[in-house]
Amino acid sequence: MNGHPMNIPPVSVAAARAALMEQYGQPALRERATMLWGTRGVGKSSIVRQVAAHFGVPLVDLRLTTIEPVDLRGAIFADERQARTVWFPPEFLPTPEQPAGILFLDELTAADQRLQISAYSLILDRRVGNYRLPEGWQIVAAGNASFHGAVSHDMGTALADRMFHFHVQATIEAFLDHALLQGFAPEVMAYLRVRPDKLDDTQAQLTQDHLVGASPRGWEDVSRVLQSGLSETARRQFVQGRIGAANAAEFFGVLREIQAGTDVLKLLAARPGAETAALLPRSLDALYGMVYALLAACTDALAMARALEIVEALPDSPAASALPVREAQTLVMELLLQRALERNLEGTVLDHPAYQRYAERRRREGHG
Repeated sequence: MNGHPMNIPPVSVAAARAALMEQYGQPALRERATMLWGTRGVGKSSIVRQVAAHFGVPLVDLRLTTIEPVDLRGAIFADERQARTVWFPPEFLPTPEQPAGILFLDELTAADQRLQISAYSLILDRRVGNYRLPEGWQIVAAGNASFHGAVSHDMGTALADRMFHFHVQATIEAFLDHALLQGFAPEVMAYLRVRPDKLDDTQAQLTQDHLVGASPRGWEDVSRVLQSGLSETARRQFVQGRIGAANAAEFFGVLREIQAGTDVLKLLAARPGAETAALLPRSLDALYGMVYALLAACTDALAMARALEIVEALPDSPAASALPVREAQTLVMELLLQRALERNLEGTVLDHPAYQRYAERRRREGHG
């Protein structure tokens, strides 16, 4: 790679996952290995686990930086009967009794170069020593390029020519979809909705020669810190230690704005009309803080119905003219419907007058 970016366009996590699923469904394509390139924490490992789970097949996950060359090639043994030495393959490699699955070679580019030779043999010839990978198995490898700021050994063109390659990048839409499904802290989702450039600051981290920076995996950890019982002092220390001092300072600054801007529990309990309007957000940070806090609060039909009323009232906010309230309405209405479908509450949303008025307005505006 010689430190230069690849000559393939980046793809989202969702696109890479969909492509791998289609590849696995085609036995002829399954014979060719696929390489996932991307920065740390982008979700490369998760993609492979999800594909294996989708097809219900076994996944052999080898973290190549944690094993020795002999672990992959197997042990050599003197067979006195044959008067020769033989190789015993390791027990973790798939056997003929397992006709299909995924062999995942993670951290391929960071592995010891002696180990890479054995891994390359698996990729090139689907065999190592006397071991041969069963025909129904797909090999997926993952790693970082040198320009991703991680430890990385260059991959030769001979090996690269034997694989399909995907340059996986995190997108804010895919991350927020994942965050919603996993129940991340609303504050994290609101912050990244307004500041999507903070999702992954690898390039800035490399430019400034900083060890610690923000990544999708880092924000997942920040969410866990916020949802924990840590003291305020400890929360700040752990967040700073996970995403860096500058990122943490900005995040907590926005967090104060979110928390001061909207009290969702008061909003849910307020009477429709002037009492609700007085509690509506007056800043962009508070607006998206309210959006994701409402989603987290919608655990039953009553809360869902009240949330729809609140969202419809957004134009009544004293600061509505300075805020993207229509954009926020569209976002939260779609997310509320998605949440309702997950909880079998779709009737609550679809039959509610507020949602019906919203849907009718969207139709008049030509949005279908």
